[in-house]
Amino acid sequence: MSLTAVVGKEGKFYVAKTVELEVASQGKTIEEALANLREAVGLYLKHADESELAALRKKSAPYVVTSLDVPL
Repeated sequence: MSLTAVVGKEGKFYVAKTVELEVASQGKTIEEALANLREAVGLYLKHADESELAALRKKSAPYVVTSLDVPL
C-alpha cells in the first residue's frame, strides 16, 4: 500500500505525518522520522478493523503535495 507522507521540522525533531491517516511520528533525521512513521502505520493497520481498512482503500489515491505562497 502506498501512502503520502509529509515531513516538517518542528524544533529539534522532524515530524512525519500521513495524509490519508491520522498517524504521525518523529525522529532526529528525516530518515528516522519516516522509519518511525512506517512502524506507527504498520501498528495502526495491524489493529484497524475492516471498516477502517475499507475506508482507507477508497481514500488512497495519489496526492500532490506542494507549497502554497499567500500574501501576508
